[in-house]
Formats: sequence, C-alpha cells, structure tokens
Amino acid sequence: MACLYAIDAYGTDAERLRRVVEEAFDEVDRIDRLMSHYKADSAVSRLNREAAQRPVAVGAELFDLIATSVKYNRDSGGAFDITVGPLMKVWGFFRGEGRVPSEDALVAARRQVGGRHVILDFFARTVAFDEPGVEIDLGGIAKGYAVDRVVALLSERRVASALISAGGSSIYAMGSPPGRPAWDVAIEDPMGRGAAALTVQLKDRALSVAGSSERSFESSGVTYSHVMDPRSGRPVQGVLSVAVLSNTGTAGDALDDAFFVLGPEGSGEYLRRLTGTEAFFFLPATPHAWTVVHRRSGDS
Repeated sequence: MACLYAIDAYGTDAERLRRVVEEAFDEVDRIDRLMSHYKADSAVSRLNREAAQRPVAVGAELFDLIATSVKYNRDSGGAFDITVGPLMKVWGFFRGEGRVPSEDALVAARRQVGGRHVILDFFARTVAFDEPGVEIDLGGIAKGYAVDRVVALLSERRVASALISAGGSSIYAMGSPPGRPAWDVAIEDPMGRGAAALTVQLKDRALSVAGSSERSFESSGVTYSHVMDPRSGRPVQGVLSVAVLSNTGTAGDALDDAFFVLGPEGSGEYLRRLTGTEAFFFLPATPHAWTVVHRRSGDS
C-alpha cells in the first residue's frame, strides 16, 4: 500500500501489548499481499490479468471490498473509482514523474475507466471486466480497510486505547490516551510546509486525508495533481486537500477521494445522505495561502 503504518497503543502488560501490535502489523502485511496491484503475485494483480478474459473467482474478503468500492462509485456519481488505473498511467503517475498525455491517449484511457466495466456475480463470487485494458486499483480504499482490520484485531485482543495510522492519511483513534478525553491529531498544511493546518480530537473515529501535494508535476505553468477526476479523465483543479471524519477508515478513505473530486459544493447532496461524517475542504485563496470550508452530513 506504499505507506508506513504506525500504531501507538496503551495497556497494562507491555510484553503482551508488543505481541498484539506485531500481530496487527502482520495483518497489514497480509492485506498488502492480497490487494496490492504493485505485487505481481497478489490476488488483485491476477484479477487484472485475467478478468477481461473470463470471470475470476476471488475470496470473500477481496470480493466484498470490491463490491463496497463499486457501491461508493455509484453513490458518488463516479467520483470515486477503483478503475482509474489507465488514467494514472497515461498521466504518468504510475511509477513515473507525470506528463500531460495526448488527446488520443486520453480518449483511449477514458474508454477503460468506469464502474460499469466491473461485473460482479454475488452468487458465484466472481469478478469480470467487460473489455481488455480495464483494471482495478484498491489504493484509494485499501489503506483505510487495513486500518479497520487492525482496529478489529486490537478490539478482539481487548486493547482499549490505540491510534492507528496509515501514512498519516488514514487514521483511526480507539478510545483515548490515559488521562485525556481524546487523541489530538494534526491535519497537515495542504501546501506542504510542514505545519499543522488544524488539530482535531478523535475518539472511536477515523480521519482520512486526500492531498494534491503528495504527487504532482508542473507543465506550462499548470500544476497537475495525482487526484484524478474519473469522469473527465483529468486531474482535479482548485482543491488542495480534503480531510474527512467518519466512522470507519474504509469509509473515510473512499469519501476523501470522492469529496476531493466533487468539491465543497458538489459534495453537498452526497454528504446529506451520509451519517456521522464531516469534511474539511482546503482551497487555494492566493498562491501562498489557503482557506477552509467545513461541511457536515445532514447540513442543508
């Protein structure tokens, strides 16, 4: 999943806690081996090689996450999309430095993108693609899912207080640290200056952040970020980052990308259909400053 996982945990038995945390890291490694499209022997890589030729049976865990991803795609009007891989490649963001593609190359890539290309058989638990070149990339949701799996494991082992972080962009706070009401978690400055833009208090809640500064390139005076609008086939403009507070890491991971694409105004209708969700939209105000728009689920 191309990021560093960190776990801060509290307990009364230090040796037992160490073993539980090691078990949690093993669980993250297991999910990475299953879902990484960078690993040729992963189930997702096998699916990408074979699903355009025939339906491919996959395990229940992977099938359920793909089905969940397709639902987020549908609910967001296509703003969240696990088939965005061909666009990432044509724009040079897949193991590359970034480039502006030709219009012909962009048109060809767009034909291979969209949730409609993923055909799920819920009875046989198979996944198929309706044309060659379609592929799935779970990078936009698997980090949060892995965080949720760690939360479940720690809960089963009766760890009541922990902060689980996937690269600082997918975080879940279990309980609170000793003597404090909640975990204080900083949201980084969206312009990448190393400072905190906001600090939020988390308790039994997830924070997920999608940012344009992670991977970007400049061409002809225009900065292009790696956050792609699957509907237009082009990188999103006019948004620096989006931070989402939600009930699970899986939800937050999907929603931060969807809200980044939709923007603060376009996200309103979607947010109204959700519960327990907040979004902070960091928008450019001047070349060297930003402003923030805060939205909550249920807001009119």
